[in-house]
Amino acid sequence: MSAARDTATQAGIGLGSAIAVAISWSLHQSIIWAIIHGFFGWFYVIYHAFTRPGGLSG
Repeated sequence: MSAARDTATQAGIGLGSAIAVAISWSLHQSIIWAIIHGFFGWFYVIYHAFTRPGGLSG
């Protein structure tokens, strides 16, 4: 069971990083910022969701 949980956790972290990189690239077109935001992953995705007009409601 632990191996499955570890795999799911890694997939979630990977998905968060991929979304963060995509958001960062669309806003800044900078590889450096994309790397930084990819490192923070879900934290940047949540920050982006709360600080943009429309926020979580779209």
